[in-house]
Amino acid sequence: MKKTLAFLLTCAAAATLAACSGGSKPAETTAAPAETQGAETQEAKTQGEEAETVAPSGDMGEELHFKLAENQPDGNPITEGMYMFAELANKYTDGTVNIDVYPNAALCDEASSIDQVMAGTLDFSRVNTNSMSPVVDLFGAFGMPYLFSDTESKYKALDGEAGAYAFAELENYNMVGIDFYEAGSRNFYTTEKPITSVADLKGMKIRVQQTEVAISMVQALGAEATPMDYGEVFQGLQTGIVDGAENDFVSYYTSGHYEVAKNFTLDGHMAPPALVICSKKAWDQMSDAQKEGVKKASKEAAQWQRQAMQDYQEESRKECEASGCKVIDVDVKEFQDAVNSVYDKYPQYKELVDLVRAAQ
Repeated sequence: MKKTLAFLLTCAAAATLAACSGGSKPAETTAAPAETQGAETQEAKTQGEEAETVAPSGDMGEELHFKLAENQPDGNPITEGMYMFAELANKYTDGTVNIDVYPNAALCDEASSIDQVMAGTLDFSRVNTNSMSPVVDLFGAFGMPYLFSDTESKYKALDGEAGAYAFAELENYNMVGIDFYEAGSRNFYTTEKPITSVADLKGMKIRVQQTEVAISMVQALGAEATPMDYGEVFQGLQTGIVDGAENDFVSYYTSGHYEVAKNFTLDGHMAPPALVICSKKAWDQMSDAQKEGVKKASKEAAQWQRQAMQDYQEESRKECEASGCKVIDVDVKEFQDAVNSVYDKYPQYKELVDLVRAAQ
């Protein structure tokens, strides 16, 4: 079933790319496998410096070669979105901007990629705002509990003033924000006792990401926050080290957590987006026309990827329900009211939070 979902996503990406690119290669073939890309990049270096110089295409500028780090595997909607971005960036810059996508953390993990983009030793990376927040604190605002009321208003904010405000902060860290992408909505799931109200969380041991906001949120809901590496969660649920965890439907399904934690509560407490970042060094190498082409490419790829991720969430939910998982609706306002104190802990996020809420 998991292979079927990945196959459907890859086909969807290919079909969309064909529509956008006039019959160009499918998304999965827009970049070579990591080992092949490495050989191509090395060959490029032997021919010149980091950016090759060849005959300009009109007023577009010289030909450039870049790398993009992605930690998810092929078939994931966000990885397919990165392939689409690379393909369209090449198209909209008349073949002068070439972005090689390295999936499955072939180059480095998310945290390392941020450091490398900031230092200018990596050109592009796709990261989550939760991963960005330890480096650029402002991005922690996007992980605040129950910040986004729904997906439509979320992207109204991110594509508007709130997103521009956050991207402006990146400039202080030698990074350029390209676009926001969808990374799913996080919900609670448990092994034994289902969560139907805030009261049910009291005393429960809930695995959370190792972020201050996530820990504060779970504590405000009356549970015991238990930070744990993602790779240890399945065993933690299976052996009772934790009573539950929280994540989106795709991760819940693909990780196999649904096999040992059958109760999934639809509270949507966090929906931190992903984003593509570019090093200032790489950005400054591009002409104005190339920059516009890259932005246009990312905008199209982001629009496709956001919908593809939503579709993948629905497919994952169906698979989990078919296996016997119980999906529970709750009064979200009760949960929202319980975590109001968390916002008081982070006054530095107020201006950005207000911009997000103004768009809803």
